Amino acid sequence: MTQASERARNALDSGRQQDAVEIAQEAGARGDAECLAMLARWRLIGSPLPRDLGEARRLLRAATSAGSEDAALMEAALTANGTGAPQDWAGATAILQETAERYGGTAAQDLDLLARMEIDADGYPLALPEPERLGRGYEVRRWRQFVTPEECAHLAMSVRDLLAPSIVADPRTGRAIPHPIRTSSAAVVGPTRESLPLQAIMRRLAAATGTRVEQGEPLNVLHYAPGQEYRAHMDTLPHVTNQRKVTALLYLNTGYLGGETCFPEQNLSVAGGGGDMVAFDNTLPDGSPDPRSRHAGAPVRQGAKWAATRWIRAQPFDVWDQG
Repeated sequence: MTQASERARNALDSGRQQDAVEIAQEAGARGDAECLAMLARWRLIGSPLPRDLGEARRLLRAATSAGSEDAALMEAALTANGTGAPQDWAGATAILQETAERYGGTAAQDLDLLARMEIDADGYPLALPEPERLGRGYEVRRWRQFVTPEECAHLAMSVRDLLAPSIVADPRTGRAIPHPIRTSSAAVVGPTRESLPLQAIMRRLAAATGTRVEQGEPLNVLHYAPGQEYRAHMDTLPHVTNQRKVTALLYLNTGYLGGETCFPEQNLSVAGGGGDMVAFDNTLPDGSPDPRSRHAGAPVRQGAKWAATRWIRAQPFDVWDQG
């Protein structure tokens, strides 16, 4: 952290927002990479500066050019997922390549993983495995070995510093709250953390479920310790017009007991192995919640379970419009 960025951070932490902005802007004008990256983050989150995604992208480009590795990784992520400009997979890959050549580290690791993925020029899979059809009447689809062990590790490690007690949607207000129904730890992978390997996985998931990648909410990575569970619930949300149409669940590891995904209305229990994916519909043809989708994550009896959930809406979902 540069001296100017530290001063700006201290001013912000002490409630002096205007001072923080002025310090960062003055240093950014002099080419301070960390202050440029800080201004970009503020433009993304909408505080202490108004949200402006296009300006955030401009600032990230300036910060990358000025020598910020973190800004370069964020710029690659946002270029690929279309934040502040149309999606550009080739452009994102070029940024990642430049960053790897300059710094090595995370960018080089991401490029190495991408090279082992069978994807096209836009990051979508060249082929997909056929799913198993589970259940009667109400269908649950399971893809064996949908993601590789390396991809599973990449997903889990992407949120290692973000895990916190899980939350649920309050059925009365729709607001996110902690609740004893769900005792796992979880972390949401926001747009700036969506590495290109992670985005390639999300494109694979969209292709498998017959949806568009833009319909997905941010990926939610889950960790269940022994005794933790997610009691029977439905994934549909109250008071929304763009409902969660499909749930996709990735199982990221093996070596634990329990933790099955259970559908009590179907008398169905699905035990996913490391790398498997399960997907099921949450709504009826008219868009209303399907009670058959009620499901639970059984308690983990031994070991630790890692999983990742992607809730897919009926229409494109813009994370930047949610807060």
